[in-house]
Amino acid sequence: MADPPDLRVLRYFVATAEELHFGRAAARLHVSQPSLSVQIRKLEHQIGAQLLERDSRHVELTPAGVVLLEEATRLLASAERLQQVTREAARSNVDGSLVVGFQANAAAELTPRILAAFQRRFPRIQVELRAYDFADPYVGLASGTSDVAFVRPPILVQDWLSIETLFVEPRVLVVSSDSDLADRELVSVEDVIDEPFVGRRAPEYWRNFWLAVDSRGSYDVRLGAEVGSVDECFEAILAGRGVAFTQASTQRYYQRPGLAFVPVKDIPPSPLAIAWRHDVDAPPVRQFVDTARNLATMDYVPTTVSPGRTSPRMTLANVAH
Repeated sequence: MADPPDLRVLRYFVATAEELHFGRAAARLHVSQPSLSVQIRKLEHQIGAQLLERDSRHVELTPAGVVLLEEATRLLASAERLQQVTREAARSNVDGSLVVGFQANAAAELTPRILAAFQRRFPRIQVELRAYDFADPYVGLASGTSDVAFVRPPILVQDWLSIETLFVEPRVLVVSSDSDLADRELVSVEDVIDEPFVGRRAPEYWRNFWLAVDSRGSYDVRLGAEVGSVDECFEAILAGRGVAFTQASTQRYYQRPGLAFVPVKDIPPSPLAIAWRHDVDAPPVRQFVDTARNLATMDYVPTTVSPGRTSPRMTLANVAH
């Protein structure tokens, strides 16, 4: 008997069924439209029934799709309830909880120091670290699945969003150790214009930052692969499908045989910021942000600049587009 669809795919279907528009559903889910279409087709194949009638003008639910929408909505609500009551039971002996969203290596060496300092100050607040893939630059804040998050600008300005840079670090080029570029001490964007790149499966503005589109002049990106995580990115590079830019701290957390990390001289650096929703009054969030802000002034992360030593401090106006 085939396994039932997982909850993530059902959420994709429900969003598409409610919007009846793949573009709007993809934007709502923070995924690319092609990726969403692939997931819906896989779901139809898994279930063995067509769920959506679609053409170039409109999308409609089939009778099977109507049934699945009703059942999936009920199932997702039950799953959320299950998670909620379980968390409430776990929190019965604590003063609060905090979900901290992160991607890749989060805030590098600063991460464990922030967590340890926060838990020393507030030992009865339960902290959960939750990982997100490249599809969500807001790292769970937009969907409400995280309370505070380590993010990598640029991200689009939202009326509910607060953000503060903790440090800024260079970006480096990741290549296969078999590449002619692997032994270079330094490369420029011009040196890699003709190389295929591994792109992030993410909103276009965020993907373009990591492809250094603004530094390429009139040259288009040659895309060799699209990936959803750092591990997928490195596997694509090892498979010879392309090269990629990443933050310098990635090398210290994801170093593995077969990869080389080469400094890049002519692309802007990558800021690491802490972000939270200011439309939600949550004391643990404020306390966590204060802890992170205080520790960011220390030189805990190699090859970075703390906001206190930049002029001016990076703000929403210049980290978001």
